[in-house]
Amino acid sequence: MSIKINYSFKSGNKVPANLIYFVDEDFSLKRLEKIISSSEFSYISDLLKNSDLKKNFLVFKINSKKTIYLVSIKKNLKTSDIESLGAKFHKYIDYKKDKDYFINLDTINSRIENLAAYFLHGLKLKSYEFNLYKSKNNEKLIFINVIGSKNKITVESIIRFKALEEGIFFARDLVSEPGNILHPDEYAKRIRGLKKNGLKINIYDEKKLKKLGMNALLGVGQGSIRGSYLVTMEWNGLKNSSKPVAFVGKGVCFDTGGISLKPAKFMEDMTYDMAGSATVVGLMKNLALRKAKVNAVGVVGLVENMPGGNAQRPGDIVKSYSGKTIEILNTDAEGRLVLADALTFTEKKFKPKFMIDLATLTGAIIVSLGSEFAGLFSNDDKLSKQLLEAGEKVDEKLWRMPLHKNFDKLIDSKNADMQNINYVGGAGSTTAAQFLQRFILNKTPWAHLDIAGMAFSKYGGALNSGGATGYGVRLLNQLIEDHYE
Repeated sequence: MSIKINYSFKSGNKVPANLIYFVDEDFSLKRLEKIISSSEFSYISDLLKNSDLKKNFLVFKINSKKTIYLVSIKKNLKTSDIESLGAKFHKYIDYKKDKDYFINLDTINSRIENLAAYFLHGLKLKSYEFNLYKSKNNEKLIFINVIGSKNKITVESIIRFKALEEGIFFARDLVSEPGNILHPDEYAKRIRGLKKNGLKINIYDEKKLKKLGMNALLGVGQGSIRGSYLVTMEWNGLKNSSKPVAFVGKGVCFDTGGISLKPAKFMEDMTYDMAGSATVVGLMKNLALRKAKVNAVGVVGLVENMPGGNAQRPGDIVKSYSGKTIEILNTDAEGRLVLADALTFTEKKFKPKFMIDLATLTGAIIVSLGSEFAGLFSNDDKLSKQLLEAGEKVDEKLWRMPLHKNFDKLIDSKNADMQNINYVGGAGSTTAAQFLQRFILNKTPWAHLDIAGMAFSKYGGALNSGGATGYGVRLLNQLIEDHYE
């Protein structure tokens, strides 16, 4: 189901269709009295006497062509609660029968500015479906018409939410694509297409990466017939030379585990192992579309981890872009190798205010936090606090995890500067983060977000109907809005 929103802001009287009104937590009809007919007012008033007023929605069937929906706006709701209400309304839409719904702004009485915009944002996010490869696509277009002369949604809010939705949907599309379609070659091509949105795109292919000495990244992809790439996306919204904020994403388009082959069961889920990079790409598209007043850079490492004849072996030693050497004990701990080179490159080339990397890095983080929180690791308390607050605002929650020298020593190697896994056991997510920290060379404020439990939802969440979530786009956009614009 696809939803299109039309903004007319005309009078909401005498609309013979499906109407959505916002009322207080007691379902008071005072603001409806002049909007609906006297017979409808009397009918709904009588039915309310025996209705459960603790509900968020009450539905009144007026006739075969008209249904009235009352949405209860409880006291002390946050904007994220309003978005969740919009998402919940999704189940009330009868896509088989109706195509037009009307939201009347005149009944809104709330301290939350642009309340209807948050409601519609939640509805839009919940409506996303990926059905590109279904031979019978019965997708129907639903029109949500915004009417009423009061409480108008600002143009700025319309632009903001549309840009955010396009960024999230782009990220979801990328994660949802199968590995035979979205391999590194195709992925780099799609990112190049974002030039039309005003982003400066640079693609480093294998020849350029070899010259730079990015052997950690290249080692992951050397078993694949596909190319390996590092792609940079720049948005200069300030039109000056101030330091950018930087986001780095793991883009392993498919992860077999390499020579350290994964079990066959659920290996198909490894198409999602590029979700960190998809978040970065979606965020950068969002910033460009809304003309964000910030200088920002996105960097993604794109590889495919395959067990080919030229694949990296357990026991191999590679020299990273930083100059540090890494002993590969397990080829399935590949994402940290990609990020190692990408982080050092980002820090050296762009000299950012901070770096945040995102990756579906470890299964251990799911053991720790399930699908309720992403793991946050950081060398900077200020940046951590900002991220935690942004996560609370948009309901993309984070939980800060420890970094400590006692964990760091677990990845020391006898044969190289470090090894890519901790063989002692335990603290899998933390030792992975400790590994990444070794590639922050100039004490740049840095945060690592392990989103393995958040990037994909089997059964759907508050703002998605199952599948790719686009986790992180809203979180990082909020961070920028709150502190860096």
